[in-house]
Amino acid sequence: MSLAQLHYTSDPAAPAGAAGATGARFTAVRAGLPTQVLAEAEQLLGYEPPADAPRHPTADEIRSFPEALSFSALSDGGHLLSRTVARAGSGGIGFHAHAVHLPAGTRLPGDALPISAWRSPDWAVTPPDGTAPGPMASLRASAAFGPEALNDFAVSRSPWLAAVLADLRRVCQEPSSVRVVLVERQSADVARWLTLAGTVLPSEHAHRLTFTTYTRRPAHSPYQVVGVLPQDAPRPGDATDGPVLRMHACAGTPPEERVDDVWAETCARIWRSRSPELFREAAELPGAPFSAGPLAVTALCAGVPLGPDGRAAAADWAAERPYALDEQRTRLLTDALTAPGLDRTARELAGVARLSAALDGRAPSAAAARLGALLVTEAVCGDGAVALEPPARSVFAGPDGSRVAAVLVTSLGDDLRTELTTGTTLPEGAEPGRSVGRAVRLLRIARLLDVDCTDLLPDVVHRMARSLLDEGAGEHARGLLDLLDEQFDVRTALLGELDRLAPHDATAAERLLSEIALPFTGAQALPQLRMCAAAPSARAGSGDDRVRALHAVLRAGGLSPFTEPLVLRTGLGLVWGTGTPTASEARHLLAATTSDAHRTAGTWQVLVDAALGASADDDEAPELAHDLLRGFPQDIDARVRGALLLLDFARDLRSGAAGAGWTERVRELRSGAEPVEQGVLDAALNALAVRLLAPDRPEAELYAFIHSDDADLVTAYGRAARGAPVLTRLRTDPAYVADCFTVWNSHPHAGRAWSETRTALLDEVLRPVVRALANGDLAAVEQAVERLGSSRTAEAFRAWNRPSGFGRRLGSRLAARVRRS
Repeated sequence: MSLAQLHYTSDPAAPAGAAGATGARFTAVRAGLPTQVLAEAEQLLGYEPPADAPRHPTADEIRSFPEALSFSALSDGGHLLSRTVARAGSGGIGFHAHAVHLPAGTRLPGDALPISAWRSPDWAVTPPDGTAPGPMASLRASAAFGPEALNDFAVSRSPWLAAVLADLRRVCQEPSSVRVVLVERQSADVARWLTLAGTVLPSEHAHRLTFTTYTRRPAHSPYQVVGVLPQDAPRPGDATDGPVLRMHACAGTPPEERVDDVWAETCARIWRSRSPELFREAAELPGAPFSAGPLAVTALCAGVPLGPDGRAAAADWAAERPYALDEQRTRLLTDALTAPGLDRTARELAGVARLSAALDGRAPSAAAARLGALLVTEAVCGDGAVALEPPARSVFAGPDGSRVAAVLVTSLGDDLRTELTTGTTLPEGAEPGRSVGRAVRLLRIARLLDVDCTDLLPDVVHRMARSLLDEGAGEHARGLLDLLDEQFDVRTALLGELDRLAPHDATAAERLLSEIALPFTGAQALPQLRMCAAAPSARAGSGDDRVRALHAVLRAGGLSPFTEPLVLRTGLGLVWGTGTPTASEARHLLAATTSDAHRTAGTWQVLVDAALGASADDDEAPELAHDLLRGFPQDIDARVRGALLLLDFARDLRSGAAGAGWTERVRELRSGAEPVEQGVLDAALNALAVRLLAPDRPEAELYAFIHSDDADLVTAYGRAARGAPVLTRLRTDPAYVADCFTVWNSHPHAGRAWSETRTALLDEVLRPVVRALANGDLAAVEQAVERLGSSRTAEAFRAWNRPSGFGRRLGSRLAARVRRS
C-alpha cells in the first residue's frame, strides 16, 4: 500500500503555541485527502516547546528539544502517524510536522507497529519545495533501538515495569477510563517504553494503541499513552475532564507498592531476564489476550524465575490444557514448579494439585510423581493453613512413582506418625474444623504412602470426634466424607466414638449431623447418632408434647432405655436441650422407665431439677418429690433431700397424712434445705397455710403456728387468706366467717408478724365480706361466733362491726375482756 503524506509547518516568525496557533499551516498535502482528515490533523499536529526553552535556540539546542512521535485515532476510523520537531528561525521557535494517513482498517507496510517509525530516515524535517508530496511506499524503521539497548532500558526501568504494563493492559481493555502518563527526561525514553509495550501487548491492541512521545498538556491530550517532561507532569489532585490519569514518574523515586497483576508482573520478569523472544513463543500458545498462563509457562520452561502468582497461573493454564505441551516442556514446567526452597501460596498449591490430576496418565510418570511428592510434602510439613487434597494413588504407580513414594516414606513417615500421635497445635483463632481437616489429610496421606497407623487410630479418632462436636467440620466436610468412604476402619472407629460421646453433648451431635451427612446407615448400631439425626423431625411431628417427642427419638435409636440407659441422656438432651422438664413431664419420664435406668444414665438429676424448679402452684411437683425420695434414696445429698422433703410434706398436708407438729416440721425442713428454692418453700408454706385456714384444723397446730412468730409462715398464711377459695367460702358460709373472726381476733400479743397480719385480715378481708352480708346472714354469723366462743365473743364481734370509732374502741375493750375471761 502507499501512504498519503501531509506537512504542517509553523512560521518561526510567528508566536509559538499550541496546535492551530497563528502562523501554522499545511505546506504540502497529498491530493485527495478528505477535508475532515485535514481539519482533525490541524488539531493534532501542533508543538509547544519546553517551558525552559531559550527564546533563540542554537541548532544544537533545537536538536535537543523533545520529539513528538504521535499515533492518533481519527473519527473516520483511520489513523494519523506523525512526527513533529521544533524549528529555529530569526523570529523564534517554530515546528514542522510530517504525517502519513492510514485509512480505516489499514496498517503500516509490512505490518510494522507505529512506534517502529521513531526516527525513521523517511521523516522530513522541513517542508518540501512547494510541490504536492507523492505517496510514501514505506516508512522504514530506524536502528535507534537495538535488542541489547532495549534490554538495557527494560532493566534500568525494572521498578516501574510491572506497574506501567498493568496500566497499559487497562488502557487496552478499558480505553475510555484510563490514560497512562510516562514522565521521562527524554522523549526517546518514552519511545522505548512504547517499544517495550509493542513487544508485550497482543498484536491487535499494539496496533491500535494511540500515543505521543511528548506533550506539554497531558490532561488535555487525546492519546491513550502520553509522554511528558518532569516539569510538565500533572500534580496529584489535578482535575481532568476525561479518563483517569495513571502517572508513572520514571525519572523519579522508584515505587514501592506491589502490582497485583500477574500478566504484567510476568511480562516484567521476562524483560528483566533479557528474554523478549519469549513473548513470541508465548503468543503461539492458546489463551485469551492478556492471559498470564501462556507467558508464565513459557517463562518457567525457559528458566525465568516467577513468583507464586505466576507459578499458579502456569499450573492453572497447563491443568486446563494437559495436551498443549510436549514432553520436554512438561518436564521443564514440573521441574520449575517443584523446585526446592520456594515460598508457595494456597493458590499455587491448588493449581499444582489440579495439574497433578490433569497429568495423571497423560504425561510421563516421573512428572506426575514429582508433582504428587510436592503436594504430599506440603500437606505434611506445611503449616496446615492450606487445605490440600492428597494426589491420586496412581501418581505413584510404576517404577518412577514407587521410587518417589519410597523417598517420601523415608523423609516424612516419622513426622506423619508423630503428629497423628500428639495432635496438631493450631494457632489461636484458627477457623472451625481446621484440626479435623488436618487429621483427615494426614490419614489419607498415610494410606497413600502405606504408612501403618493402626495403633494410633483410637487416639486420632477421639480427637477428631471431640473436635467435630466442639466446632464442626467447617469447610473440611467434603474431605472428611471422602476419608470415611476410602477407609472403612477409620469410618467404623470415628462413628463409634461419636456415638459414645453423643449422650454427653447431644445438641452438638445433632448440629454436626445437620451440617454433614455422616454415613452411619451401615451395619453399626449407632443408636445415639440415629437419635440425633431423627430429633428435628421428631420434635416437629410432636408439637408441644415433648414426652411424645422423646418417645419418637428413642424409637429412632432402636434401643430400649432398659437395655441401654444412656439413650435416656441423649433423648433428654435432644428434646429439652439445656432446659428442664416440667414436673408432670418428669413424672412421665420416671414412670416410663425405672430409677435404675435414670441412675445409670445420669438423668436422675434432671428429674430432681424439675421438682425443685417447679412453681409453687404446680400440683405435680410434690408428687414428683415423693417419687424421687423413694427412687433415689442414696443419691440425693442432704440439702436437696431437705427441699424434696418440704415438697413431700406439702403433699402430706394436702392429703391429710401429715402427723402432728406441722409448723415445727416445716421450719426444721426449711433449715436443712437452705438455700431453699423459692418455689419449693412457697409450696410448703402455702400447703400449711391452707390447712390452718380449714375449719377442721387441729387447734394445737394453729396455736403453734400463731406463736411461732415466723414471718415467712405468717406471710404465707396472709396470702392464702386473701386467695379466691377463702374469699368464696367467706361469702357463702356464715360459720366460716365466725371461725375466721374468732381466730383473727385472738392472740394479739403472739408476735409482731401475727399481730400485723391478723389486723390486716380483719380490716381488709373480713370487714368487706361482713359489711356485704344480708341481715339474716349477719345474724347467723353472730350466733356462730357465740357458739364458737361466748356471749362476750359475740359482743366483741358486734362492736367490731359497728362503723363508728366509738364502736371500734368498745369492741376492742370487749374483745380484751373476752380474752381475759
